[in-house]
Formats: sequence, C-alpha cells, structure tokens
Amino acid sequence: MAVVRRVVFVAPNSVQLEEVDIDMTPKDDEVVIRTIASIISAGTELACLAGLADWAPFPFHPGYGAVGEVIAVGSAVTDVKVGDIILTYSNHASHAKARVLTAKVPDGLDPFKAVFVRMANISMTAIRVSNAELGDNVAVIGLGVVGNMAAQLFQLAGCRVIGIDRLPKRLDISRQCGIQLLVDASSEDAVQAVREMTDGNGCEIVVDATGSPSATIMAAQLAAKYGEVILLGSYFGRKLETNVTELLERIHLAGYGCITFKGAHEWRYPVKENRSDLIPSEQNALIYKHSIERNTKINMQLIADGKLKVEPLLTHRMRPEQCAQAYEGLREHPDEFVGVVFDWM
Repeated sequence: MAVVRRVVFVAPNSVQLEEVDIDMTPKDDEVVIRTIASIISAGTELACLAGLADWAPFPFHPGYGAVGEVIAVGSAVTDVKVGDIILTYSNHASHAKARVLTAKVPDGLDPFKAVFVRMANISMTAIRVSNAELGDNVAVIGLGVVGNMAAQLFQLAGCRVIGIDRLPKRLDISRQCGIQLLVDASSEDAVQAVREMTDGNGCEIVVDATGSPSATIMAAQLAAKYGEVILLGSYFGRKLETNVTELLERIHLAGYGCITFKGAHEWRYPVKENRSDLIPSEQNALIYKHSIERNTKINMQLIADGKLKVEPLLTHRMRPEQCAQAYEGLREHPDEFVGVVFDWM
C-alpha cells in the first residue's frame, strides 16, 4: 500500500486534495509513476466540476495527463523501464497507474513543457481531420491552450493562420507563440476582420476551439466557399436558441458556400500505432495512418525542438494543495489563468 495524494471534485465547484492508501502494485500491462507534473484541461475539467458531464459523477477524480518517473512496471511491459520519465494519460495524483498510453520524454526536455503534449494531442486532431494544404487560410476561434496549439500546428503545416479571441492575455500569449494575425473579438467584428484579411474570401479551414454554440454559428460565416468548419471544442450541454436556417443554407447551398462540418474528437483515432511486423491475419481490419500514440511522438518532438512553443502558455505552476485556487482561477479569471500545471515534486 502507498499513501497517494490526489485531487477530487466532491460536489459542484468544490475541490479538495485527499490522501488515500492505494495498492500500487502494477498489473501485467501497467506502469506506475511518481508524478512530477500534471496539466489541467480547463474546458473538460471545469465542465466536470460544474456537474455538466454525466460521465463524471461526484466524487470525481479529474485529470487528463501527467509526466512522471517510472517506479514500477508490469511483467508484460517492455517499452519503458524503472527510472524513465514518461508522459501518461493519468489523473492529478502524486502516484498513478498508467495503461492507456505511455511515451518517453526526451532527455533534457523539461517535464513542465512535456506535459503540454497531452493537450497538443487534442489540438492535433483538428489538423488530422481537415483537408488543410500549404497556403490555406485557417481561422482558429478560441486561443486557450488547445486553440493556441491548434493554431501553431496549422502554421507549422504551412497554413496562414488567423487567431480569434476576446481576452487580451490569450492574444498576447498567441503572439509570443508566433501567431501574428490576430483578431480581438471584444473590440472588432471578427467576421469582417477575417474577410478583410482574406480579400473577402474567408478561410478554407475554420476551427472552433471554444465549445460555444454561438462561436460555431460564427465559424460558418468565416468559412470560404467549399471550406471546412472543424469542431474541436466540446459543448457540455451549452445551449443556444437561434434560427439555424442561415447555417443550414451555408452547409447545403452551393451559392452560399457548401461548407463541410467535421468533428475532431481526439478519441476518433486508435490509441496505438499499427504494427507493420504483424502478419495480415493479426492486423486490424481497418488500417489507420494516425493514432494517439503517433500524435504523441510527433508533438513531443516538436516541443523538444522548440517548434511547438508551450512556455508562454504556462501561466500558473501550482502546488496540489492549491487545487481549489487553481480551478477557481480558471473559472473566474480566464483572462489571467490559461495554462495551469500542478507541481507534485
């Protein structure tokens, strides 16, 4: 048995740090880590904390991803060993068992940068599902951690990216991350601004990273004829009463756009890469080019190489004992709290 500290949502908007005794003996396919850093996924975790996710009943132990030191491995684990520093899809806890995915952190890469790979994997899905090509105009609505990194990834792919947000700090962080075409939606008409930046054509790709239905309506107005709207944010019960006729016309009518909407949920792809060493009878019936594991490796290297910039996104490095303040800050002060990482060391 081990004493494990972990974050728990005990009731709507009530957060605590608890200590529990847990058997940390790994199963054959499990890895046990001593956590160094874990990152908050603001959109999903705040929705869970507010009681908006029916799959997260109270008490609920939140968490999306962590970086830690391997302290034990199961008998069937061959790709990592004790002492390795790895990224896992585990909760906010001082110790965790991991099974879904483990990825080694390159030597010399700061764990507090590496942990952003977890969020970059979400962002990567937007570019994976799109038909983006070199030179395309891409608008990204919502420049939190996920939207910011989606904008960076499209830019790395050779697209001309326009970032849109209402919060000055997020716009400033995006500028620090290399996104130069920015629209402050709090002071100017975003649709008009994008039209002017694209010679009146709109964008071939529009990414809604907000999870706000009103932003999705606007996304269709930003899209060029035969363009795509990529739904990257999750809605979590947010409601909007509006006339959707214009939206449907933009999707359906050739003269009005024939816009395509695509969902970009991370879990649409398999976790593991397809193995070329398997005989045909053992391979999946449907072979995928992309996987969460492949995205993880790519994003990890991009961050290690300094191409995907995450340092400006880390606005708050907080102790687990400050968990209540961390979530309150994300909920009440999104103009200040952007990227929040727990320091477990």
